[in-house]
Parts: sequence; structure tokens; C-alpha cells
Amino acid sequence: MVVVYKTMAEEKKLIPEFHEIPVKEIMDKRIGELPLIEKHASLDRVLSILTESDHIWVVESIGSKKLVGIITEHDILDVFSPTKKVSYFGLPSKKSLHYETFEKAGHIMSRNPIRCSPEEKVKDVLNKMVVHRIKRIPIVENDEIAGEITLHHLIREFYAFLNK
Repeated sequence: MVVVYKTMAEEKKLIPEFHEIPVKEIMDKRIGELPLIEKHASLDRVLSILTESDHIWVVESIGSKKLVGIITEHDILDVFSPTKKVSYFGLPSKKSLHYETFEKAGHIMSRNPIRCSPEEKVKDVLNKMVVHRIKRIPIVENDEIAGEITLHHLIREFYAFLNK
């Protein structure tokens, strides 16, 4: 077996071509494997899912799959935090176990996550990841989650693209 390596110049020429690929061609469409939870699900259910995943997409209901938020490990860090955070622009954050103001996924989630459509290009997704400092984006069609794309997924796809 002969292994052929591309030069750096050849790889650089492929980047703009990779950027133009529509998201729908490379997104993870395994909706049944995405970490999904209804906004009315209990904190216990949220924590049980987060033992297996670093994020959860929050939907209005499992039947509709209308995306309303995301819960990440960072959101749970806020919940577990032993001290209240003081905002420079208002009241302290009440997102803490000390305040006991939440019981459901909808109370913990970050609302309206950055999203993209299946028609957007890889370059659009990468720009959103950089600008918003995120590593995963839901693919949304008609307000319903249709899949996701992660930085890890893009790295794997670019590696495969280079080796074609």
C-alpha cells in the first residue's frame, strides 16, 4: 500500500473548497442519537443525560422537536457554584442551587442557541463558532432540530476531505 501525502500548498488550496460544502452534506443527521430533552424535564433527568454527554439540546416537546435551548456543562457549573455571581448590569444570578429557583430543564437552559440551516456552508458554521466561541451548532429546519455539527465533526470531515 502506497501512502501519498499532500503538501501544505495542496492542503491550503483545498480549504476554500471545503468551506463551500453545504452543511446538509456533512452534518450529523442521527437525530435519535442526539442528546435531546423536553423543557419540562426534571433536573434529575438533565443530570442523568449529562453523565453521558457534555451538552443537551432542549426542545419544546419530543414530538415537535422545536429547539428552544441548550444545556452545557458550563450551565451546570453555574448551578453548582458555591457563590452567587454579581452582574455589573443588574441583580446577582439566581441560577444556583442556593436559590432553588429551578426544577426543570427550561430553567437551566441557555435560550435561543446559535443555529444554522442545512443550506449554509461550512465557512458560515466555522465563522459562527469563532465569533460566538462555541464548538457545536444545531442544524435547524422549520424551527425543529434536524441534526448538529460540532468542531470535532468538522475536523473529522476535513481529514476525510483531504484524503479523497
